[in-house]
Amino acid sequence: MSRRDDYEAKTEALLSPIAQANGVEIYDVEYVKEGADWYLRAYIDKPEGVNIIDCENVSRALSEALDKEDFIPDAYILEVSSPGLGRTLKKDKHLQKSIGEEVEIKLFKPIDKCKEFAGVLTGFDEKQITILEGEISRTFERSEIALIRLALDF
Repeated sequence: MSRRDDYEAKTEALLSPIAQANGVEIYDVEYVKEGADWYLRAYIDKPEGVNIIDCENVSRALSEALDKEDFIPDAYILEVSSPGLGRTLKKDKHLQKSIGEEVEIKLFKPIDKCKEFAGVLTGFDEKQITILEGEISRTFERSEIALIRLALDF
């Protein structure tokens, strides 16, 4: 397990009882470097959507727990937020909840000169993701996909 994976797993374990106490679920936890700064991001969700009070309450409790455990030696910025409307679908649980929803897929390399596709998520397994693009069913290897997220429909 990489250092990043270890920090994310430990943070998720600390966050679990905090999320439960605040009536939210953990959508994702990520530890990433952007420019010179490290960010520890916790994304929380609930059926009716999270609000600023939910984020504030979870952030304060998580910050205290992280200070107490002190397992990340780097300086980092803690962010707690909603995953947003155009949320990234990283895990199988995200994909499962999104079956039947419109998604956008961006590929690392183009297929027929196209790197972006959109359609209804119809299925997935450990190696592939399938969407229905109009009348056409398209299957992509997960290893080809740079990003998959819910489509924003305004």
